[in-house]
Amino acid sequence: MSHKILVTGASIAGNAAAYWLGRQGHDVTVVERAPAFRDGGQNIDVRGVGREVIRRMGLEDQALRQGTGEEGTVWIKADGTPAACFLASQLDGDGPTAEMEILRGDLARLIYEPAQDYATFRFGDHVCAVDEDSDGATVHFESGARERYDLVIVAEGVGSATRELVFREENDPRWMDLTTAYFTIPRAADDDRMWRWYHTIGGRSISLRPDRHGTARATLSVQMKAHGEEDWPVERQKAWLRETFADAGWQATRVLAGMESTDDFYFDALRQVRMPRWSNGCVVLTGDAAWAVTPLGGIGATLALTGAYVLAGELARHGDIGSALEFRGPAP
Repeated sequence: MSHKILVTGASIAGNAAAYWLGRQGHDVTVVERAPAFRDGGQNIDVRGVGREVIRRMGLEDQALRQGTGEEGTVWIKADGTPAACFLASQLDGDGPTAEMEILRGDLARLIYEPAQDYATFRFGDHVCAVDEDSDGATVHFESGARERYDLVIVAEGVGSATRELVFREENDPRWMDLTTAYFTIPRAADDDRMWRWYHTIGGRSISLRPDRHGTARATLSVQMKAHGEEDWPVERQKAWLRETFADAGWQATRVLAGMESTDDFYFDALRQVRMPRWSNGCVVLTGDAAWAVTPLGGIGATLALTGAYVLAGELARHGDIGSALEFRGPAP
């Protein structure tokens, strides 16, 4: 039985869900708030079951070819010398650096391209209301459109607005007491293929990671309780980082200078998403909107791919949406 399905968010989870559900013959539309597909983003890895999902999509070789080329992880002293080093080749690709290291945007696009054969993508719009009844949901869009769907899949990420429309105030986030900024800076002549971590007093850390685009991916983090900094205007966030890291040492001066001209600055107070349920009627959450573990967990992309695959599999197995969304707990 074919269903009319809306996926909100052209994310890794959203694109993967659109791919698998569209292949099953469902009428799938993906709506994305951004005006066009969003490339960019920081380094992520895919491991275990998530790697198997990529393999079943026929994308494993491409994902490896589009990898960042990261060769391992090294912790750096203030003078730039290594304190500890973990080479991926010595840990069978299962250490801090996995065999499949790729940029978020590169992986999302890799899935988006074949998903276009199975789903319609609509950019520059978003959900502003969802009216559920026994037969499905009427979805209202910011553009003024109003459409009926049998199933709505919310795949928008940790701060999902659609989740809050349907599951208002149900998320009980676990704040990780870590505020982090991510951005891209120019690559330096002496940058290597390692993920370099530097920690200093005041709970501050700087990391630099390689990519395949001739730039470096930078992270500035401060261990602290959040006080709403994630909601500040970007210029205030940057000013705070300049002040906080002015005397941090190592490559702080370079990273802060690169921050001024970056075009992909992202700032957040890390928190896990903890939901008492993942579905309500014909609306279901997946990916970070349902269970964000934060970058500290390191398996967000793997869970996004796995969740989309399992969701599509349950719908194929049961046919009925209510049965497909029923939570059964772990297998014995």
